[in-house]
Amino acid sequence: MDRRRATAAEFSYLGAPYVNSYKRYQPGSWAPTAIGWGLDNRTLGLRVVGHGQGMRVESRIPGADCNPYLALAATIAGGLHGIETGLTAGEPYSGNGYEADLPRIPHTLVDSIAAFDSSDIARASFGDDVHEHLVHLARAEWSAFNNTVTDWELRRGFERL
Repeated sequence: MDRRRATAAEFSYLGAPYVNSYKRYQPGSWAPTAIGWGLDNRTLGLRVVGHGQGMRVESRIPGADCNPYLALAATIAGGLHGIETGLTAGEPYSGNGYEADLPRIPHTLVDSIAAFDSSDIARASFGDDVHEHLVHLARAEWSAFNNTVTDWELRRGFERL
């Protein structure tokens, strides 16, 4: 994995904590699917906007359903990791991030849990206890979903019977 983008994928659970959180990461949805940065580029996870003193970075990866404290903690931890290890952002990407050959944000909660659980950076950033608590919380969410039969599943099942 490109270490410049490691925390975007590894910390995605903190910005998208539910099964439904991943439904927004669809090509053409204006939600990012590619991990990269660009100038006023809405197809990427990080978008630089503004000019002069008003220039800023917008992280587009967390959704409205995230815990803002955890999403901010992930952003800070990722930034500190980059500073401590001397990572650079590389060149901005100017094309369509949906069609780009760039690393991707995890497509599902399961993929996100796996990335966070196996992340040495997450464990080092948050400590063993917090890391394990967050992994447990994520797995409990996935388990609760799997123990629920949705309306769609009922309708789909009835139309096939």
